[in-house]
Amino acid sequence: MNAPERVMPDRKQLIGGSDVAAILGVSKWKTPFQLYQEKIGAFVEEITPEKQKVFDRGHRWEPVVIEMMVDELKSRGHDVEIIARNERYQDPECSFLACEIDVELRIDEEELNGEIKTVHPFAAKEWGEPETDEVPIYYAAQVMHGLMIKPRRRAIVAALIGADDLRIHFLERDDETIAGIRTQEIEFWQRIQNRNPPEPTDPVDVKWLYQRDGGTAIEADDELALLCQQLKDMKADAKALDGHIELLATKIKARMGTAATLLYRGKPLATWKNNKDSATTDWKAAYLDLGPTARHCASFTTTKPGSRPFIVK
Repeated sequence: MNAPERVMPDRKQLIGGSDVAAILGVSKWKTPFQLYQEKIGAFVEEITPEKQKVFDRGHRWEPVVIEMMVDELKSRGHDVEIIARNERYQDPECSFLACEIDVELRIDEEELNGEIKTVHPFAAKEWGEPETDEVPIYYAAQVMHGLMIKPRRRAIVAALIGADDLRIHFLERDDETIAGIRTQEIEFWQRIQNRNPPEPTDPVDVKWLYQRDGGTAIEADDELALLCQQLKDMKADAKALDGHIELLATKIKARMGTAATLLYRGKPLATWKNNKDSATTDWKAAYLDLGPTARHCASFTTTKPGSRPFIVK
């Protein structure tokens, strides 16, 4: 018999582990403002084919990483038993607080929550030494959220960096941190219910919020006028600095000539090497060369909102 299909929860109706870092303002991927807009349904993230590949790859690797983790723990002499996989839980007091635990284990008679991560080698520097609690703060927040809803003394995080660098970390439950996280999550949920958005905090927030101008003019106060002048001055300084940087680079490259590496007392100071040759195709020219009709072109034409450049006078 086929296993029953798991029904995915509506993420707009709850706060889950992957939301915590954004609520706390420590996420690499989204701000509190962006998360708020997602929760009220005003913004739906576009899942590009490339992003979907990353998600699918993580799901495919999860059972492999779990097996590697269990094998590693057993090789160290631990008794290990998997007691649950991908179980979902809700907070007994606040039903909008929920979590999904990747894996739950019994290690030497102690039950632990487990989080499984696949990590690109370029991001390896964000992870500390194995056996420590030095994991990226955005994942630590997720772990504490899980320990709040499914209470246990510890959690284990298994991170597979690349294809064969398995790092195992243990995080102790921190009740003070969990209490702080819980307070902020509840406050964020109240914002959603009251339609009270957090302040925009980065250029993406502002761009999304004010995509089109209203064709009006406003009078600046002294504070706003000062900000404009400071920005104008900094742009002028940056332009002058960029010009000076380019001049110095030009002088150095002129001295290097065809040399690939510049040394000083035997140690490299700079390199100036050719990248590998690449072939590119002008797809627009190739398409037009086929003589497409206006109707055919129109079927592949979409209208995008005009950009809104910010220019200081």
